[in-house]
Amino acid sequence: MALNYIWIAFFVIAFGVGLLKLIFFGDTEIFKMMVEGIFDSTKSSVMDIALPLAGTMAFWLGIMNIGEKAGAINFLSRIVGPFFNRIFPEVPKNHPATGQMVMNFSANLLGLDNAATPLGLKAMASLQELNPDKETVSNAQIMFLVLHASGFTLLPVALIAQRAILGAHDPSDVFIPCMIATYVATLTGLLVVAIKQRINLFDGVVMAWLGGLTTFIVLLVVYFKYYLTAAQISEVSKVASNVVLFAIPVAFILGGLRKKVNVFEAFVDGAKGGIETSIKIIPYLVGLLAAISVFRTCGALGYITDGFKWCFSHLHTDTRFVDVIPVALIRPLTGSGAKAMMISNMKTFGVDSFVGHVSSVLYGSADTTFYIVALYFGSVGIKRTRYAIPAGLISDLAGVITAILVGYLFFG
Repeated sequence: MALNYIWIAFFVIAFGVGLLKLIFFGDTEIFKMMVEGIFDSTKSSVMDIALPLAGTMAFWLGIMNIGEKAGAINFLSRIVGPFFNRIFPEVPKNHPATGQMVMNFSANLLGLDNAATPLGLKAMASLQELNPDKETVSNAQIMFLVLHASGFTLLPVALIAQRAILGAHDPSDVFIPCMIATYVATLTGLLVVAIKQRINLFDGVVMAWLGGLTTFIVLLVVYFKYYLTAAQISEVSKVASNVVLFAIPVAFILGGLRKKVNVFEAFVDGAKGGIETSIKIIPYLVGLLAAISVFRTCGALGYITDGFKWCFSHLHTDTRFVDVIPVALIRPLTGSGAKAMMISNMKTFGVDSFVGHVSSVLYGSADTTFYIVALYFGSVGIKRTRYAIPAGLISDLAGVITAILVGYLFFG
């Protein structure tokens, strides 16, 4: 329902802004620009997202099917089962969805977006099997989506690579700030959903896992901060990500051989689902990305940014961070748009400037919530999203605020 209202609001606001520009400013090109934006976004949603995703999904869903038959998914489920049983009480013990969610979160931790998406869609499909109302999102699906959309990342490889391309003196200096910001966003999302679903956060197992994870993050930050050089951080990030990405299919294939599974046949059976899912999500992507396009093209986003700048300038506060607000506002809507704004900021203000650094951290501190909602819920036919979007946006807001604060701490 929330997605329905947001979708309508984007079009209505864009039309209203367009009329005002046409009547009061004589902007005769505004509606042409919005119409062209619709055509471009609808084409892009199919040609640049859905179709390319089909190949990636086919491969990784095939690998996941091998992993399930080899017992790897059940093995992962047993390891994290005690914790997941508390935060996903609707999911039965040792259910395959648990291991699939772990695989998705692991890929996200390493910044492996291409691998994380099909793994996450597989997990969402498994959760849908447990959902009694197929058109309304379940509690477990909300928790999974919010945790996924919070974008917790240990190794932001793509972001570091982009900064290196633009000539940053130390491309990996955003590594620790990004880790802190994404962890806060993820923890906030977990707390919001847990409180809404009345999950006992003071359970011993939950406290132990959260405490252990927090300790691990702190130790990792200390290690990277004080024991590795900038070049070593970048190298470790790239090597670790690629090794893990390649090790997963190899481990699953060897496990399948050990269990005497016909691995190629299992791969083909699983890969078929990737094509079907890619086709199923096209209407959702087309609708949402078209709405986002007109909202951006009409200039509404720019007006919101100007409003922020005006407010903070009258509060006599440091307004340097206001130049990164567009990245924060558009990040939940479109990853490519946010990336374009981040790159624009780095080119305009300097890749090693305060704005350049904070834009990078902001971009790496959250994920495209609306796109993920359309993609994941659309893949299983969910129409009523309940409080999934508000919870995801609260998580994004926590990541944005933390990103700005750590930006001042590290680069201010």
